[in-house]
Amino acid sequence: MNKLGIFLNFWEQTWAADHAKYVRKAAKLGFDVLEFQAQALLELSDSRLDELKALAVAEGVELTYSLGLDKAYDISSSDPAIREGGIEYLSAIMDKVAYMGGRIISGVSYAGWGVPDGDFDKEELFANSVASMKVLGAKAASLGITYGIEVVNRFEGVLLNTAAEAVKYVEAVGLPNVGILLDTYHMNIEEESIGGAIRLVGDKLVGFHVGENNRTCPGCGKGHLDWDEIFGALKTIGYTGRIVAEPFVTQGGEVGRSIYVWRNLLEDVSEAALDAEAATMLAFENAMLVKWGM
Repeated sequence: MNKLGIFLNFWEQTWAADHAKYVRKAAKLGFDVLEFQAQALLELSDSRLDELKALAVAEGVELTYSLGLDKAYDISSSDPAIREGGIEYLSAIMDKVAYMGGRIISGVSYAGWGVPDGDFDKEELFANSVASMKVLGAKAASLGITYGIEVVNRFEGVLLNTAAEAVKYVEAVGLPNVGILLDTYHMNIEEESIGGAIRLVGDKLVGFHVGENNRTCPGCGKGHLDWDEIFGALKTIGYTGRIVAEPFVTQGGEVGRSIYVWRNLLEDVSEAALDAEAATMLAFENAMLVKWGM
């Protein structure tokens, strides 16, 4: 059965957080995976990383990592110095992921997160990013890490907005450990067919994020995505990887601003209410896995 996970910032309104608290919370709720911002690994001491790694093992929770790359480290930039700095920065993050025993890193790590200032040449960005990713992908392979290239909507990136663009990208990189991460929230905005996008990616799918059309929790009755279409497509391609929920429902703070959440999407956003919402979502996802024989 596919491992089911949740992103830490479902609860937190700052990217910095008490990671140990959420390892325990994920385990208590029944999740297999806890995902959080990879940048945090650079800010934690080795002793703290050792504590988190030991706690995760003890609680039976796998840690995975994602990021939205700061434009200062944009590996698609026309400036060679910025690209080189980005490669060094992401390499340092991968070293920390490997230190933690991590096996996957994903997100918008192939370009700066957001829309570039001024005019840009998308083909140039694409070529620069592919060349950089060849280096990073080889580094990841040496560490036993899979690199998941996340497709995001037009407001969060310009380079890879569709599954077709991501397929072209990973084929250009040409490394077996560099694959694609799809996210139902982003697909709802950009794809003609969510199921079709999943089937197009096929065996290149190495990670999967779930969230409703408005980034609420799947199965909680606040969105309109067709989850039978989604899980049916995952079944069709034989996807056995992680399914990590990435809902964002609370306004305010740096997370709310970064994700453009300008109103609370739940009447009650207390920690207890969020825990209950997460539990409902997890039960729904488990039921869908059973329904589709996954």
